[in-house]
Amino acid sequence: MLCRNCGTEIADKAIVCYRCGTGTTDPVRKAVPVKPRRSPLLSFVLAAVLLLSALYLGYAAPAAANPQRWQTAAGVLAGAALIVLVLRLLRRR
Repeated sequence: MLCRNCGTEIADKAIVCYRCGTGTTDPVRKAVPVKPRRSPLLSFVLAAVLLLSALYLGYAAPAAANPQRWQTAAGVLAGAALIVLVLRLLRRR
């Protein structure tokens, strides 16, 4: 039998060509397609926006009519930014 890639004479029962390594038959199973990875940019931009919003609310809270409410909102936004970053780092592993 001749190799279908390089044309070398190989045994009839050969599984691969000894010269080029090409298989003599088509594969039984297809390879699993690899999903493209999403860009980490979106999660970092989201975290940055949340942190900047938290900083703004934290600095603007003392001038507001109800500062405790705005400081709580700033804390929640900062916590959400931290959660986004932690989840992104855990997903990389």
